[in-house]
Amino acid sequence: MNKKLVAVAVAGLLAAPLAAEAQTANVTLYGRLNVDLEFVNGKQAPVACGLAICQPNPVVSRLSSNSSRLGVRGTESLGGGLNAVFQIEQNVSGDTGNSSTSGFASRETFVGLQGPWGTFKMGKFLMPYDDLHPIFGNVPTYTTSILSTADLWAQGTLSKFAGGFDARLGNSLRFDSATYAGFNFSGQISLRDSSGFADNTGPSANTANPILGGDNGDHASELRHAYVIGLAGYYNNGPLQAGIGYEANNKVRNYAITGGQFYADDWAFTATGAYNFGFIRPALVYEKLKYDTPTGDLKRDFYGISATAPIGPGVLYAFFGRAADGKGSSADGTRVGGLTKGDSTGSDQWEVSYTYPLSKRTSVYAGYVKLNNDRNAAYTFNINAYTVSTACTTSQQLCGENGKPQGLVFGMIHLF
Repeated sequence: MNKKLVAVAVAGLLAAPLAAEAQTANVTLYGRLNVDLEFVNGKQAPVACGLAICQPNPVVSRLSSNSSRLGVRGTESLGGGLNAVFQIEQNVSGDTGNSSTSGFASRETFVGLQGPWGTFKMGKFLMPYDDLHPIFGNVPTYTTSILSTADLWAQGTLSKFAGGFDARLGNSLRFDSATYAGFNFSGQISLRDSSGFADNTGPSANTANPILGGDNGDHASELRHAYVIGLAGYYNNGPLQAGIGYEANNKVRNYAITGGQFYADDWAFTATGAYNFGFIRPALVYEKLKYDTPTGDLKRDFYGISATAPIGPGVLYAFFGRAADGKGSSADGTRVGGLTKGDSTGSDQWEVSYTYPLSKRTSVYAGYVKLNNDRNAAYTFNINAYTVSTACTTSQQLCGENGKPQGLVFGMIHLF
């Protein structure tokens, strides 16, 4: 009996400091489950199917998880208006259970300081460039699923090593200012160091295939002083939202060439704005991409327009985006991701969706999306990509039409 009393007393003593700490910190467990049923197909290039003219693929039925997540975040008051902040977030594979991409801290994870001047944090998170996306993007469905409007914009399906500008980057430092009369700004740098991959085992150390995926960096990257830098400014006041952003990938991608390596400096620029009239909220976006290649630069312009409107208890969203033909001084047929230099290398993205709230935390949605690739383009869905042929280039004029992925979506999302 005495042993039990001693055990209870010890437990109470141990719990006391923990309880005191809990009183000075605000810790929240949160998450999101977003799962949908998709019916997807896509016309393939003749070279891919061995026929003079390819028929559309049979419809593929898929159950997909869309940026589902589980996390814990918190703040601790340090006095004088200064707070310590932290977050640990991981991906959740809501369709299949956890996979290799669903590890602990696989999403937004950081520690930092917050004060009247703004927030400084260190860890793994999206660049300021991504914060422009909700201004024009498919906000009712949380800019995710195959309905994501980052299929063409920012080449969102690509990792940093492959040339994408909508990636979550490790080894990052970021500052977000306080808001002044509706204006605020953000700046971030990602150090491409070897904490992502051990000595020379990372993607950019592989000279045979030097641009395969990864968003943290590796030893080869840090030896050549590779880094990513992003700057963005935002205005949000009343019915008007606007943003402008720039992101540069310095020596992130590399090519094996005769006599050594070619290190690419790439950049992206976006300007976007929206105005809420109450019965409709139209938005516009313009983007310019520029990639370095061994044969010269590869450039592309992108234009988009969207509209969001309350219809009944839900929200209707429609989007059209046009990625123009690849241009620049690089050789015809040069390709980075879906972007190709030459004629007939553009693509259109069409989509419409309707989101219906069942409660403040639960919604259902339905939508349709199509990527209408020109003959020599090779774009696909940003989230839950659908494989299309990438064999057609401007050097294969008889290749015929390239892949045109499209899909019908029925989903449900719950926030907690």
